Amino acid sequence: MNRVKMAELTLSRIVYGMWRLGDDKDTSPAHVRAKVEACLEQGITTMDQADIYGDYGAEALLGAAFRESPGLRDRVELVSKFDIVAPVGRSAGRRLKHYDTTAAYMTEAVETSLRDMGTDRIDLFLVHRPDPLMDHEETGRALDALVASGKVRAVGVSNFRPWDWKLLQSAMGTPLVTNQIEISAMRLEAFTNGDLSFHQRHGHPVMAWSPLGGGRLFGEEGAGLRAVLTRIGQAQGVGPADVAVAFLLRHPACILPVMGTNSLERIRGLSAAMNVELDREDWFEIYSASLGHEVP
Repeated sequence: MNRVKMAELTLSRIVYGMWRLGDDKDTSPAHVRAKVEACLEQGITTMDQADIYGDYGAEALLGAAFRESPGLRDRVELVSKFDIVAPVGRSAGRRLKHYDTTAAYMTEAVETSLRDMGTDRIDLFLVHRPDPLMDHEETGRALDALVASGKVRAVGVSNFRPWDWKLLQSAMGTPLVTNQIEISAMRLEAFTNGDLSFHQRHGHPVMAWSPLGGGRLFGEEGAGLRAVLTRIGQAQGVGPADVAVAFLLRHPACILPVMGTNSLERIRGLSAAMNVELDREDWFEIYSASLGHEVP
């Protein structure tokens, strides 16, 4: 498994996403540990979490696995996110869903995530969504303070546009190291709207959430694209999902797909995409199939 350097961190090129961890029929510590071990066997060492995942419950499920398996936490890099406040779980008393990037909320979110996951540090801490009420000076100072405290090793953002990134970074001494955005063979906007160009220019690796289009690739909407991915994959002995992930890996912006599944069988095969070879025409065939027409 290739590794990607972000400031003082190195992450696995493929990341295991845990947003569905609480949806599994079996959420026992042993079963969660089995998922992490299946990742580690392939060199996938980076686990992607957020406080909101599983109605604020997914981090605690991972923490239970860490507590029952001493040493497991030190074999992985933990990514987490904050700022989405929803009226579920421990925030059930809130009136409506909103964002909160204040220093007070951020500090509370970090302490809660550390406690839930049973760890003394979060390796990469992201602002989950752009907050229209963000005071960039306050948020920037608070992120810097978290890094200085050692409770967070590096910081980044998620779903930010370049101007959001630049606003927040202008108030910080600590570099933002990544942006986690939606990119897939079914969601092409980032390739042409300036998002990937901005980060590629500045050497920021990008994390891609929903790299299989949130499952739409395997429905009626994705039938035409899936046929192309299947044909390319058959020639290399892999499935269409592996080719869809390889489509992202092929891009020079250094994209890290965040793969989410509760199936141990599928987890064990996540690294297959690393062995798929796509030439330029393969890549554009996939791109054109997604567009529904050839490029201009």
